[in-house]
Amino acid sequence: MTNKTEIERLTEFRPGDLDALCEATEEAIAVSIGFDWINMPSRQMVEKYWRGVLLVPERELFVARLDNAIVGTCQLVRPAVNNEAGAFNGTITAFFVVPYARGHGLARGLLERVSDHARSSGYKMLSLDVRETQTAAISLYESAKFVRWGTKPRYAFVDGKYIAGFFYFKMLDQEQ
Repeated sequence: MTNKTEIERLTEFRPGDLDALCEATEEAIAVSIGFDWINMPSRQMVEKYWRGVLLVPERELFVARLDNAIVGTCQLVRPAVNNEAGAFNGTITAFFVVPYARGHGLARGLLERVSDHARSSGYKMLSLDVRETQTAAISLYESAKFVRWGTKPRYAFVDGKYIAGFFYFKMLDQEQ
């Protein structure tokens, strides 16, 4: 049986979406692949976070679905309105696909969809950052021609130790 996959921009929750989004988020937190939460937040806090994302005008939420259930996310964050000098640059954050849904091209699909949307919205560059421990994400970014421009040795503090973070950018106006 072939699994049905879909990448979409989410502007409102369909029935079951918020619950599936929370479950995917909790799975990502449990295996340290999503967000900056170290300890599992309450379901109420996770629900509040996702409801808030849809309310923030500077955030656009993209989701990956496997057999109609949300299994991954990516947010495109616009610069603040007072940042005219940086208005050309969008930021990718909250990007993950849960482990059981990998192997279907959803992470690459999310990254391509967000990049295409950013380009068509007039952005000239995308930026993102990632923990050094997230090797699958790093491999994806580098294969998608994101350029690592810096390392922050003390990017995150997890389980009593510092973890480095890598910073990337991709020029959208120089792609063919």
